Amino acid sequence: MKTLDLITIGRSSVDLYGAQIGGRLEDMSSFNKYIGGSPTNIAAGAARLGLKSAVITRVGDEHMGRFIREQLVREGVDVRGVKTDPERLTALVLLGIRDQSQFPLIFYRENCADMALCEDDIDPDFVADAGCVCVTGTHLSNVKTEAAVLKALNIARESGAKTALDIDYRPNLWGVAGHGDGESRFVESAKVTAKLQSTLHLFDLIVGTEEEFHIAGGSTDTLEALNAVRRVSNATLVCKRGPMGAVVFPADIPASLDDGEAGEGFPIEVFNVLGAGDGFMAGLFRGWLRGEDWPTTLKFANACGAFAVSRHGCTPAYPSWEELQYFFRTGIKNKALRKDEALEQVHWATNRKGDWNTMRVFAFDHRMQLEAMADEVGADHAHIGEFKKLCLQAALRVSGSRAGYGILCDSRLGRDALFEASGTNLWIGRPVEWPGSRPLTLEPELGLDFGGLNEWAANNVVKVLAFYHPDDTPELRKQQEDTVVRLFQAARRNRLELLLEVIPSKVGPVNDTTAAQIIDRFYEIGVYPDWWKLEPMKTEAAWKNATDAVHRNDPYVRGIVVLGLDAPQDELETSFRLAAGFDLVKGFAVGRTIFADAARAWLAGTISDEAAISDMVKRYDALCRIWDKARAEKNKGEAA
Repeated sequence: MKTLDLITIGRSSVDLYGAQIGGRLEDMSSFNKYIGGSPTNIAAGAARLGLKSAVITRVGDEHMGRFIREQLVREGVDVRGVKTDPERLTALVLLGIRDQSQFPLIFYRENCADMALCEDDIDPDFVADAGCVCVTGTHLSNVKTEAAVLKALNIARESGAKTALDIDYRPNLWGVAGHGDGESRFVESAKVTAKLQSTLHLFDLIVGTEEEFHIAGGSTDTLEALNAVRRVSNATLVCKRGPMGAVVFPADIPASLDDGEAGEGFPIEVFNVLGAGDGFMAGLFRGWLRGEDWPTTLKFANACGAFAVSRHGCTPAYPSWEELQYFFRTGIKNKALRKDEALEQVHWATNRKGDWNTMRVFAFDHRMQLEAMADEVGADHAHIGEFKKLCLQAALRVSGSRAGYGILCDSRLGRDALFEASGTNLWIGRPVEWPGSRPLTLEPELGLDFGGLNEWAANNVVKVLAFYHPDDTPELRKQQEDTVVRLFQAARRNRLELLLEVIPSKVGPVNDTTAAQIIDRFYEIGVYPDWWKLEPMKTEAAWKNATDAVHRNDPYVRGIVVLGLDAPQDELETSFRLAAGFDLVKGFAVGRTIFADAARAWLAGTISDEAAISDMVKRYDALCRIWDKARAEKNKGEAA
């Protein structure tokens, strides 16, 4: 039994996409970083659609190479075939969106890592474990990479796998156009045509645009080119026709392109054509490799292509399988798909990375409380940052690099600890509220336009605490709601997750419906937190009402974590046991119960660094065990 559906082979790069839209590449001042290269995009897009995919390529032994490898892992792509080249750099591509028809790009691929792919990089057992091997045209342009591709194709055919070619013609990558012509999609070349035609008999499926079939067939007449391809290959031919969709020719080429098999198309607004063909291929593989008929397969492919041309970036634009089904159910609500808020919420939520089904979070983002502790013992506030580094060490010792652990840490007093935590296996939440503010105001470093979020690391989660109550005056409610809405939108624009913490009990009486009312209200005004942080409620009814409210409004939410409110351990044990009865509650985010005693003693100079760390490790580990036991008892009860 083969364990992989698909292996792609070839280019792997980092795409630096101009963030400014509507200008020349010369005028773009900032760039978003994504994985790129057709085989890499296709493998990631296929993984999002539920296929078990892998990619064979090379990356450099540097930051960009590690980025590609890590991002592929996040996307669920098997990286056993990704080799690290000790001598060459990872390829880079600069891209921009000039208007609806101009998409300038520059390939930085001189002696790049993926073009050093060789026969020794092809593991026969790995290739034979795939149901399909897909190659792209660029790696037929060089003798060394062509040898690697041919080896993989022959192994695939011998193992009974399907083979596919995405022609993916880039003239300048074949040396028939200059560096400044990266946008060019067609230049006639008898040499390129001859090279392609020498391999076409090796494929079961060949996919290309009309222009790509022109180069493969050696004619600018599409039907003539298709017939030329057919004379040297028995492959099923898929011809992409832009907004007209695509047509399939399993056998003889008919007299008209319109006579090929077709599937449902999706007329949407074109925003960015770069990477659309790779999205199309991912959808095509989902149908073809799962045995769907051609109309269904082309429906998948056309829809994935539609998503790609409507969004920024290549891989980030591709849909999840759940998103694709949602789109088929709802249809086109706005031809500019990226402006369909409901669809974009599904896209965001179903493509988030990381498994955080358990959340054991040590919260030491406290600022006001630690400043007060320092004042009590006459300690300089500058020492608080050093103490937060001890908190981080405690968190790392307890987590032991295992999944399911995290921290909350601020950047005003805990900057060093926050930066040090980056690159660990910890979930990292970062507060933005000014401590104790009501109405809610934010830390000054964010700026009045919240532009400070643009400086955050991509794995930081925006955490905001609002002392919000349904019985607040309309004026106070509006002030707080407006701030949260703006913050939510700014977080999404910067591709950062949001944790919304609400503590109504500090400002008014609460009952079994208070938290649910607050949850409903924030969804009503368009705020979809990735996480909720709720105070420990005392009744099962209150938890049920709250979790029902979240489920009702957002079936894709990450989950809920329980805060501590400086409660003693025995009280937290009781609240954990109650909260753990609800699957949506993923864990806890507790601070002072863990660090308060150590902080007072350390700031007073009565205990050492190691003693402070050891005390916090003991308390944090105890809470983790209490939570794990409560969740295990709940699961055991359900199994019984």
